[in-house]
Amino acid sequence: MPAVPLPQNPSLDKLRDEAKRLLRAARDGDPAAGAAIGDTHTLAAAQRAVARLFGFASWPRLKHHVDLVTAYTWRPESETGGDVADEFCRLACLTYTDKDSPARRERAARLLAERPDIVERHVWAAAAAGDAEAVARHLPHGAGRGGPYRWSPLFYLVYSRVGPADVEPIARMLLDAGADPHEGYLWNGLPCPFTLLTGCFGEGEQGPVAQPRHPRSIPLAALLLERGADPNDAQALYNRMFGTDDDHLELLLRHGLGRGDGGPWKARLGDTLQSPAQLIDAQLRWAVEHDQRARVALLAGHAADLTDAAHLAARIGNTALLRLLRDAGAPAPVLDPVDAYFGTAFAGDTPDPGLAEAARRSRPWMLVWAAATGHLHAVRTMLDDGFPPDARGRHDRPGEDPWETALHAAAWAGHRAVVALLLARGAARDVTDARFGATPAGWARHAGHDDIARSLERPEPA
Repeated sequence: MPAVPLPQNPSLDKLRDEAKRLLRAARDGDPAAGAAIGDTHTLAAAQRAVARLFGFASWPRLKHHVDLVTAYTWRPESETGGDVADEFCRLACLTYTDKDSPARRERAARLLAERPDIVERHVWAAAAAGDAEAVARHLPHGAGRGGPYRWSPLFYLVYSRVGPADVEPIARMLLDAGADPHEGYLWNGLPCPFTLLTGCFGEGEQGPVAQPRHPRSIPLAALLLERGADPNDAQALYNRMFGTDDDHLELLLRHGLGRGDGGPWKARLGDTLQSPAQLIDAQLRWAVEHDQRARVALLAGHAADLTDAAHLAARIGNTALLRLLRDAGAPAPVLDPVDAYFGTAFAGDTPDPGLAEAARRSRPWMLVWAAATGHLHAVRTMLDDGFPPDARGRHDRPGEDPWETALHAAAWAGHRAVVALLLARGAARDVTDARFGATPAGWARHAGHDDIARSLERPEPA
């Protein structure tokens, strides 16, 4: 049975129930259940089959992983109540929910101005306010985890976006007092820790306005790295990959990104986290896909194998990146006929029409990726060659988990000419994506492209 990802917030009770259902099905003669369990129709055999389904060698290993996820899970939406100091902490700190906004942080600043005694309530509020003297007064009474999110004071300090920018002296004070530079939590149970480094570098899917980096992100992160934080931080890398500023990568590479064993979080979570080498490869792939040439040049010198990156550059017709990778030592890619079709289309040329059927049949989702990246010629070529305008794919991971149509992807990215072309070729305006249930107009509005949203909300011409 192929391994599938564990659900978000995995529950041992639900996994046990799944094993019992599998056992009942096997005893009732279901051939698939019987093949999964094997000849011994026992609960232990069914639990072992469930563990293998999710990629674990045994039930005890699956149980250990779920126990870890439960222990480290942080659910920001469930944290309510508390006094005025707790409310200040909630407003001041990034939570990586849709509540993050400048207005929320402005409310925190007003609250602190109206109630300066907040910093005397507890050390976590003092840290979120960046008040060094108040933190020092609280420290003799303890600096464990607490406040509305059950974080340490250092975590509140790093995730806060209120108060003075120069907080390295406070961070140093807390580290000297025993704060853990590896501290992190599994946001809503997802198996990728949000660490102190994640908080320093900020940003993410909602962008730098809603979730800005810390104003002292580089010196603060450098201090944490010097005190032992592992640079192979998957969530920090993910959050910052959408922009083009590489200061975080330059710092992390200097401190060993792509090397080592991945640190305590990799030891805890095992194969659910990428290895250091895989992190570099994933960042390089994203940079190639999105034509981030400075980032490709930066990462090429640290990747163990440039073969896949060079093949991708050729397949999407980016000859400039291919030359850069070849200069860095990548071998010349050898493309199969379908790859050659897409490489030619993305390069702005006309591919062999004899390859169109095989390309359309095997990779219809490439239309979504072409729309997401604004390759108007490639989109037109594929539509001319019979690619369905409403084929689904992923705008950020081609070929995986088909969520949206090409119109969703183009609307999200703000590619107006691609949107117009897709509409002219019959793309559906009212289709919803498979994850959020939103239309292309909804994606455009969420991304701030209100003009595109309005054009998609107009009635279709009779």
